[in-house]
Amino acid sequence: MKFEQLGLIEPILKALQHEGYVTPTPIQTQAIPVILQGKDLLGCAQTGTGKTAAFAIPIIQELFEKKDANQSKPHIKTLVLTPTRELAIQIDESFAAYGKFAGLKHTVIYGGVGQKPQTDALRRGIDILTATPGRLLDLMNQGYVHLEHIQIFVLDEADRMLDMGFIHDVKKVIAKLPHKRQSLFFSATMPPEIIKLASAIVHNPVKVEVTPSATTVETINQSLYHVDKGMKKNLLVHLLKDDAIARVLVFTRTKHGANKVVKDLTHAGIGAEAIHGNKSQTARQNALKNFKNGTTRALVATDIAARGLDVDDLTHVINYEIPNIPETYVHRIGRTGRAGASGTAISFCDSEERAYLRDIQKLIGIQIPIEKDKFYSTETPTGTITEPKPAGRGNSPRQGGGRNGQQRHSRQGNQPQQRRNNAPKQNADGNSQEQKSQSGNHSGNGQSGNNNRNGNQPPRSNPGKKPSYGNRQNYKEDAPQEKAAQPNRKHPSTPKENFWDKSKRWIKGASKMFA
Repeated sequence: MKFEQLGLIEPILKALQHEGYVTPTPIQTQAIPVILQGKDLLGCAQTGTGKTAAFAIPIIQELFEKKDANQSKPHIKTLVLTPTRELAIQIDESFAAYGKFAGLKHTVIYGGVGQKPQTDALRRGIDILTATPGRLLDLMNQGYVHLEHIQIFVLDEADRMLDMGFIHDVKKVIAKLPHKRQSLFFSATMPPEIIKLASAIVHNPVKVEVTPSATTVETINQSLYHVDKGMKKNLLVHLLKDDAIARVLVFTRTKHGANKVVKDLTHAGIGAEAIHGNKSQTARQNALKNFKNGTTRALVATDIAARGLDVDDLTHVINYEIPNIPETYVHRIGRTGRAGASGTAISFCDSEERAYLRDIQKLIGIQIPIEKDKFYSTETPTGTITEPKPAGRGNSPRQGGGRNGQQRHSRQGNQPQQRRNNAPKQNADGNSQEQKSQSGNHSGNGQSGNNNRNGNQPPRSNPGKKPSYGNRQNYKEDAPQEKAAQPNRKHPSTPKENFWDKSKRWIKGASKMFA
């Protein structure tokens, strides 16, 4: 089937020809006729299947046919709500490309940048508005956006909206929309929560499902490495030594992790940049631009940017960290193998991520083939993968009730092992230090020297026998001493004087002084 067979108007066909599009994708073949009939649509399609054009092309045609030439300032007639900045920008670019000869006005609003250019465009009047939820609600509260003239409402990437916590914002926006409207609902997956949300937005929709819910594209070659967490960076650098990987998109779960991977790759001489929520919008756009034009070989991204990356001829995606949400895996690897092209998705899995891997394989319905590398791969786990139990009561060896979990010791014969092993050390000639000390001291005053602190106790008859330290006093007196004994303090047997005895002694001394 060709685009000409879908009943499209000449301005759109001319724009498609200019973009080099001839044959529609399956989602476009099914969705475009339904939307042109004015019906609500519930679309389940993976990323990279041409979903944006599936709703952008018929929307442009509907607005073009209803355009009022006498209206000086257009009102917002179509609202497209999407979760990420990058995706919002790319949807607006699609409206610009397909509506190049239609004469419709459009703009995009999102956070992270100044609002003045956006509010200036809104003042001039637009037909199509693409927005992220946060900035849209902000400008609505300021009075720049009015939704009473909306004719078509599009909620794109609904499951990602749910994952990112935007559902409450979406509901606030929906509450401001006219009740009579055409609603288009798109999601890559259809979990029960999304179906419940869709029932509140669309009415008697036509369901279009290109592939089963939450399945991966068949043209993507998936593989898996079991690797220790500390060896992931080495394995990544090792794989990128292959010049066949011209550009690679690397996914991490956290922003800190993305920055760390960029640092490791840069240290290895591989050009890399990060794109995540802590980056300014300008930095994110520059990183994406450098990646698309080939200046940067590796782009490291978090899941928040996973849906908004549309890069032509991207052949490799690497999951540096396994996502903890199974559906996220589908969205990640959907960055490659787009529009029927082939692609490769490689995943690194450490021991702590095996439970996540199990959930992913259960969702997509296949076992990901395992690759082995003799330098970095660990042994493939066998048996049932179980989730690690959290540390807590009953999961660790029982310890004594001493402070800070230290083990209790009885006072008789249960001292720590190192105390019981303080036997005299042997010298090179086989004699102990204690024996040498005794022989030296017997030649002098008959005292045992180092082993007799006060010179009042005889030396032990068998210095090689392990002493029994029944209490701390015996330990102090009997244990071998490495240092020489300190001389006794002055007046060691003198008891401590109380106040009255000290006063009497002072008065007695003073009387002798003045006598």
